[in-house]
Amino acid sequence: MKIYAHRGSSGTHPENTLAAFKEAAKLPVHGVEFDVHMTKDQELVVIHDETIDRTSNGTGFIKDMTLAELKEFDFGSWFSPKFKQQTIPTLREVLYVFKDTDHHLNIELKSDIFPYEGMEQAVLQMLTDYRLEPRVVISSFNHEMVRKFKQMAPPIETAILFMEVMIEPHKYAELVGADALHVFFPAALRQMGAEAIASGKKVRTFTVNEEKYADLLKQVGVDAIFTDYPEKMWKYLHSQEKSGERR
Repeated sequence: MKIYAHRGSSGTHPENTLAAFKEAAKLPVHGVEFDVHMTKDQELVVIHDETIDRTSNGTGFIKDMTLAELKEFDFGSWFSPKFKQQTIPTLREVLYVFKDTDHHLNIELKSDIFPYEGMEQAVLQMLTDYRLEPRVVISSFNHEMVRKFKQMAPPIETAILFMEVMIEPHKYAELVGADALHVFFPAALRQMGAEAIASGKKVRTFTVNEEKYADLLKQVGVDAIFTDYPEKMWKYLHSQEKSGERR
């Protein structure tokens, strides 16, 4: 079972910052996950929420501020004073961190609340610039955007995000044009999870921070987990594998 660093190494560093991503880039995990919004001046920035209120010393919506304005705020001190130098990263800055690693990049397009006009094209162009198309999966709770991205770039892997228990989500994914299912982990432990895995669709689950849940998800055959503690979880699963080999 693969491991993705959720918003970088967000359990040990401020989420979605270059500090969190540089830490994740040093780890032998399979991939990293992060979220993308669009600024008032059409720049792509990496942050989870629609506002900067929770993870900075400022307030306001991403869509209402320019990149220059956003760069004035502190995005690290809320986590720890030693990270006070952290600013909001652009997508380009994050891609640069991983351009020479082997990590698989899960880029979540956060357009399910505000429709960011032109986001798909801008993200695709940046991936093309860095020649990262084979190393990414584009995911979103906005399934219309997932379908549109798949139509624009069929070779790039796509995934639908959802929280709830669904009926035959693997068949719905086919309608959308999604290659994978990214699901809140309790739902993956239900019948729909087993059906989706049996269908051959990749099922990745979020957010898994406890070993006991990782064990359950591995048993049912999920492809990967997203975790805030990638180093801890990698060491645990790696030790389990080594233990199994010795038996």
